Amino acid sequence: MALREIRKFKDPILRKKARPVVKIDKRLLTLLDDMAETMIEADGVGLAAPQVGILKRVVVINDIENEKIIELINPEVIAQSGEQIGLEGCLSFPGMSGTVKRPAEVTVRAMDRNGNNVEITGTGILARAFCHEIDHLDGVVFLDKVIPESEKEEGEEEENAL
Repeated sequence: MALREIRKFKDPILRKKARPVVKIDKRLLTLLDDMAETMIEADGVGLAAPQVGILKRVVVINDIENEKIIELINPEVIAQSGEQIGLEGCLSFPGMSGTVKRPAEVTVRAMDRNGNNVEITGTGILARAFCHEIDHLDGVVFLDKVIPESEKEEGEEEENAL
C-alpha cells in the first residue's frame, strides 16, 4: 500500500466525469487499498478516485460508526429520503467548508472488491458521505452545492459535519 497525492481545488481532474470500472484486477485492488490508506492518513471521511488522479468510478468511505472501510465500485444512488443540512469540507479543498443540503437516508448499489453486487443504506454522516463522494465521480464538488448565507433559513441547524 502507498499514500497517493490528493489533488487540490485547481486541478482540472476534479471536474471530469469518471469512467465505469469494467474489470476488477490487481491494479484496481491496489488503488482501493491505497485510497483507504490515503484517506485515513489525511483524517478523511471519504475519498473518490478522481481525488487521487484516477478517473474511475471508485470510492472509499470510512464508516467510523461500524469501524470499517466501505469500498464501492461503480456506485449509484438508488434511493434517498428525508433531508439533512450540515457543514461539509473536503480533502481536495483544505481549510474550506460550507453548508450543504443532502438526503437524510441514502441507499447505494455498487460492486465490492470481489465483484459482488451490494446495496448499502446509510443515514446521517454516512448518507452525506455517499452523496459527497459519488458527486466527485461526476465532477461535482461540495462547493457547487453550498447554500449561500442569504438563503439559509433563520434558526437552521447544522448537523453531521463531514
